[in-house]
Amino acid sequence: MMQRAQKKTKELSLTPPEIVQLVQGELVLPRQTKQLNHTAAEELDHFCSDPSSSGEGSEHVRITGVASLREAEAGDISFYALPRYLTELRQTKATVVLVPKDFKEEVFAVSETNNQQPILIRVEHPSTAFDRIIAAFAPPEIKPLPGIHPQAYVSPQAFIGENVSIGPFSVIEEGAIIGKGTVIGPQCTIGAHSRVGEECFLHPNAILRERCWLGDRVILQPGVIIGSCGFGYETKQGVHYKIPQAGIVQIDDDVEVGANTTIDRARFGRTHIGKGTKIDNLVQIAHNVIIGPHSIICAQVGISGSTRIGSHVTLAGQVGVSGHLEIGDCVILGAQSGLSKNVKSGAVLIGSPAKPLQTWKENNFYLHNLSKLFQRVKKLEEKDKE
Repeated sequence: MMQRAQKKTKELSLTPPEIVQLVQGELVLPRQTKQLNHTAAEELDHFCSDPSSSGEGSEHVRITGVASLREAEAGDISFYALPRYLTELRQTKATVVLVPKDFKEEVFAVSETNNQQPILIRVEHPSTAFDRIIAAFAPPEIKPLPGIHPQAYVSPQAFIGENVSIGPFSVIEEGAIIGKGTVIGPQCTIGAHSRVGEECFLHPNAILRERCWLGDRVILQPGVIIGSCGFGYETKQGVHYKIPQAGIVQIDDDVEVGANTTIDRARFGRTHIGKGTKIDNLVQIAHNVIIGPHSIICAQVGISGSTRIGSHVTLAGQVGVSGHLEIGDCVILGAQSGLSKNVKSGAVLIGSPAKPLQTWKENNFYLHNLSKLFQRVKKLEEKDKE
């Protein structure tokens, strides 16, 4: 049986800003850190300038890329945040790994082909710190220059703020207002008398229909449609007659809407998305729905008309919500849940129909043991017959 190497893990301690400083310009990291009573940045400076640092165990490494624990190669920096990835941490080829400050596990090689110990950097929030490192390695953001492309159409009656960029084949209709610093990508439509706030970014093929409003710093990913007609019909003698949808959609500041999501205009009044809410791809939000601030709506969620959702609510993937419901603040609905009743604040539900999490777990346990119960009952019945 192969013995596992128990070599002590090399560690450094840096704050997230120091980590970003570390990776910019491929700043070198020491393979071995001296136990000195000063800050990590001073320790690095001391090590790199100390003549005695040369020799065995003092070779330098360069951070040349970012990757997951599983995909990392020598020279990459990665992060570890959840216990379920401990095996991947022990198997990683990454040169540097960000770990939580309270991380206490021993990291050792699990095979003879991977005996290189990663340098561990302890941070408060590894995932957040890693995001900053990704930003340091990422290519510069491509933001279109201000101006109106010659192949775009802008109504003379539209108001265009300072430093706005409008891409080719986009249409800005009469009475529309575009706030300063906003980017309208190619083939977008901004409907008549609609309003787009400052520093928004509408990716290609996004549509904001007439009279609808976007706040500041709103992001619409490709294919988003804001203000399509609500799905309202009245049936008379077997014929479906369209109910006019005369309301609007209002989206507050700092909202992001994922690709190919649709948010329908209200029958009257408004469909309203609160500040800071993040909506994933392929979501359907029906007429007159109200979603409170800082909620998370994951992919393929469907929310029926006139439902009111509180703040800091999470709807996981493929959740279905019936119409005219009240969902309190800080509610969590697990993936593929089906909700048909009002929910009080703070509830955690899952299943279809949605049930409290503990009840769902118990029911699942009983369901998975039904076959065993059936066999026991069958044996008892056979015994009775004897």
